Amino acid sequence: MLRGRWIGMLLLCLLVAGVFAWLGQWQLERAIETDPPAPGATEQVQELDEVVTPGEYLPEPLVGQRVEASGTWVPGDFIVVSSRFNDGVQGYWVTGQLRVAERTSIAVAIGWAPDRETADAAVAELEAGSDGTEVPVAGRLISDEGPQVPPQSDPYQLDRMSSAALLSRWHDIEQLDVYRPYLASTTASAGLVDISSPAPEEMSPVNWLNVFYAVEWAIFAGFAFYLWYRLAKDAWEREVEEFEDAAAAETP
Repeated sequence: MLRGRWIGMLLLCLLVAGVFAWLGQWQLERAIETDPPAPGATEQVQELDEVVTPGEYLPEPLVGQRVEASGTWVPGDFIVVSSRFNDGVQGYWVTGQLRVAERTSIAVAIGWAPDRETADAAVAELEAGSDGTEVPVAGRLISDEGPQVPPQSDPYQLDRMSSAALLSRWHDIEQLDVYRPYLASTTASAGLVDISSPAPEEMSPVNWLNVFYAVEWAIFAGFAFYLWYRLAKDAWEREVEEFEDAAAAETP
């Protein structure tokens, strides 16, 4: 082990182990949230523009954050979204484009309906009442679910609450800024049922998956030293065997 070759191998193993140790430390830093959100932070109502800006993704600690905003409903943009569950019962959401600023909008889930007829009736009522009057809306911010290819039987059917998919159906969208998350309204209107949207579970300040990765990197670092020891020992044992064989061959 004191030969130059094996000392060089040891230095190489030290370098590899150092890289693995650095990766383990990096994983540990990511595993422990040094500034976790305070308990119940999502239940403190904030202004929409204080939580997220148009075009940005909603950070994980803010998913489910209660916010309030005010704006006007854009006529013709009340759209029904299918496959929405309310307390385990499948139904429909009626959504709308809420214009919160001159060229800024957010998708709003206004309320839940148990059948398509009720949802369509609510759409008709909302269309009739969209006269440009500013209305307040409060609810929870939820991350965009992403678009989904509609079934061939109905190319206009929406089964996911996606701001991008709704944007493709909205009117007056030239140079329009849109919020990526959507707002699930706390109070329904137009004969709809309030959307069941309980408070999100409190997040643990420790990410155990990252802790597991950190332990893996520590094991890899230890394995680098074991590999050096095993290779050196195998070389030593091979030389001992060769020496014993040579000694036995010289013995008359």
